Amino acid sequence: MPIRPARAKECLASFEFGHLFVDELGWSQPSSAKPVTFSVAGQEFSRREIAQLGGVSVLEVTASEGAIPAAKARTAVHQEIAGSHQENLLIFVNAERNESLWYWVKRDGGKTYPRDHYFEIHQPGDLFLGKLSALVFDVGELDPTGDVSVVQVAKRLREALDVERVTKKFYDEFRAQHIAFIELIHGIENERDRRWYASVLLNRLMFIYFLQKKGFIDNNDQDYLQHKLEATQKLGRGLFYDRFLKLLFFEGFAKTEDQRSAEARKVLGKIKYLNGGLFLPHKIEVDNPNIAIPDKAFENILALFKRYSWNLNDVPGEDDDEINPDVLGYIFEKYINQKAFGAYYTPPEITEYLCERTIHQVILEKVGQTPFPGLKNRDYPSIDELLMDLDHDLSRFLIHEALPTLSVLDPACGSGAFLVAAMKTLLNIYGPVVGKIELSGSANLKKWLRDVKQDHPNIGYFIRKTIITDNLFGVDLMEEATEIARLRLFLALVASADHVDQLEPLPNIDFNILAGNSLIGLMRVDDQEFDVRHKQGNLFQKSYRELLAEKNHLIELYRRTATYSDDLRALRDNIHEMQQDAAATLDEILLQEFNELGIKYERPTWDQKKGEIGKPSHRQLKPADIRELRPFHWGYQFDEILNGNRRGFDVIVTNPPWEIFKPYAKEFFEQHSDLVSKNNMTIQAFETEQSKLLKNYSGPRNSDQAIG
Repeated sequence: MPIRPARAKECLASFEFGHLFVDELGWSQPSSAKPVTFSVAGQEFSRREIAQLGGVSVLEVTASEGAIPAAKARTAVHQEIAGSHQENLLIFVNAERNESLWYWVKRDGGKTYPRDHYFEIHQPGDLFLGKLSALVFDVGELDPTGDVSVVQVAKRLREALDVERVTKKFYDEFRAQHIAFIELIHGIENERDRRWYASVLLNRLMFIYFLQKKGFIDNNDQDYLQHKLEATQKLGRGLFYDRFLKLLFFEGFAKTEDQRSAEARKVLGKIKYLNGGLFLPHKIEVDNPNIAIPDKAFENILALFKRYSWNLNDVPGEDDDEINPDVLGYIFEKYINQKAFGAYYTPPEITEYLCERTIHQVILEKVGQTPFPGLKNRDYPSIDELLMDLDHDLSRFLIHEALPTLSVLDPACGSGAFLVAAMKTLLNIYGPVVGKIELSGSANLKKWLRDVKQDHPNIGYFIRKTIITDNLFGVDLMEEATEIARLRLFLALVASADHVDQLEPLPNIDFNILAGNSLIGLMRVDDQEFDVRHKQGNLFQKSYRELLAEKNHLIELYRRTATYSDDLRALRDNIHEMQQDAAATLDEILLQEFNELGIKYERPTWDQKKGEIGKPSHRQLKPADIRELRPFHWGYQFDEILNGNRRGFDVIVTNPPWEIFKPYAKEFFEQHSDLVSKNNMTIQAFETEQSKLLKNYSGPRNSDQAIG
């Protein structure tokens, strides 16, 4: 029988490990649960067998001193206990029974490798359920005597507890698998698109992997993808992508059950409709309809995923072996971007601190400056003071006015670390306000809350979805980064659900988080200039204001649509076409502005005679140069925020400048010579050494570079 997450969490929360193994994991009660005292290295211990199966014993161990012993003492305890219980899992528990350390020893050849996992009583149960699921034994797996072989139990222990440190090892393995995955993709000629599609598929697979470990797929099948891979391979090799994954992506998660084909209903099992744009056909899939990927690519990826624990909560776990959404952000920004592209991984404590300082201050100012009835002279020194003074008027203002209209932007969002932190910050304000409404005497507020609860099975999910849809916006130069950012927000959203029935369709935020160059583009658009250029050859073309209103209306319609239909995909594609059409004219306007400012295209040259960089050549900018810069036209893309009632974003959060700006020549020279430092070399000596290096320089001689 599958593990019951709620009951398992209860056992973990009460530290009833015996009940956990016997009642939930299907192990047997021990023949004797009598405590046994023993001494190791001058220290007194007590052990008690709490479960057993197939000759493997689970024992609770406590030290007379009360604390969990150090690593050296744990090794000695294990050696002592192995004399009477050769195959074992030790659970060290402190005197207060609020901390435990699970200790298992892996044997590989003649060597042993301890694996330990710390667990604290207030730690979210999800952190441990991923490990425990591998230890579940169903009645059907037992022999007629109600037992199993020691080999089977040892194998399960290895699956559950032999997880590796996630830091460098997971990063290195993921990078290697990512590269191998790209090479196995067929049917996409363009190299960049092939790399991009590898990221698209891995994003989807990781999202699904998190869901299955949460127990949200096909009646709590926590190895759903592996089981389906094995099932398709029984029918033939190379069918997993074409016969299963396409159905799972484009029918399972993208359509309600009644909209799915008979084949999809038969093959997929019980899958919750989620939508959210993540499982609509990607433009690479539309442009390359003959994509083919062998099973080997997925075997390798799933084997990698299986070696680690997966935790959907976007918070740091107690161990370094937990793969959570925050780790994915780190992996993406380290692997895809690197600092050479201006990308930095920002730890959660920094993103959360910066978001709290900015968002809190903006909300305090909104409350202090509002003419809202009942809020005159409301001046609070901190958000905590505000939340402690919540009343009907303040709650109504926050829930109906301030919070829904607050706009937070990260103009270089990367994998979405700041956006996730902003969501958490707003969630921590929504929480007390909703709690106050529960006790409020306001009929208006109570009706609002009653309607929310009636329409949404999980109010926490509803609040997160509201924040993601209404408050968060981002831009990044890399389109792959925007996809990761949306994925991070989706994961943070589904993490709030306790049961699969609490999942609702994901929000459509394709147009909240967009790709483009934040530093180049039009902040304001000249309507008349746009109309003149856009209507050339077509007198019946709509005006800029008409096009803008239509685009804004369609985006809002797309954002609020929760049900799938072919029209939803068509709506998304229609908006993209409108944006591309407008971008061509907007780029022309930007080109004209650049030319008026005297900005030219610079090409470095190489003086062959002197053996050094010569004077750069310049030419007029061309339309292709502007397109290459991938400008982001703020005045068009975020028109309603910049030009509407909001009059701009309330909060802008992004990475601060961590490093010192240095002249390019000096930076170049420091990379090629250890002879130079600021303190011991004159300018003349520096220039001499620089010339020598440039003579032997093997880098690009005539590469083009735009300046602006």
